[in-house]
Amino acid sequence: MKRILLAFLLVGFVQAAQAQLNPVTWTFSAKKISDKTYEVQLKATIQAKWHLYSQSQPEDAIAIPTAFVFSPNPLFTLQGKVKETGKMEKYTDKTLGVSANQYSNTVMFTQVVKLKGNVKTSITGNVEYQTCDDEKCLPPKKVNFKVALD
Repeated sequence: MKRILLAFLLVGFVQAAQAQLNPVTWTFSAKKISDKTYEVQLKATIQAKWHLYSQSQPEDAIAIPTAFVFSPNPLFTLQGKVKETGKMEKYTDKTLGVSANQYSNTVMFTQVVKLKGNVKTSITGNVEYQTCDDEKCLPPKKVNFKVALD
């Protein structure tokens, strides 16, 4: 009985340690590119040996793609889709027979936003993403953001 209890405790400690592990740091900012138009920049800095997945994945991928959700705001419109800038790596796992589009080190995601008038407001939302290294994947994580547009 003590061994079973010890096994459960060890599993709990490992899960708790993984929950604390956060190999991606996000920074959020806005850059005015013309009158009433901004680039909202969502930058991921990824620790060595870890990977962050692209928004678009091959059909055979099992990785969870990075996804952005922007809260509705009547003061602006989103112009197009979120663009990615970085060195995309096309990875194939020969053991599992799956592939993935991923980034290492850094990747910049950019969303163009057009204000409907001369107003000050903020863009809010969240990013959901998954990270993996060569041995394990962490559960998906969601990070909220708020960026001033002024």
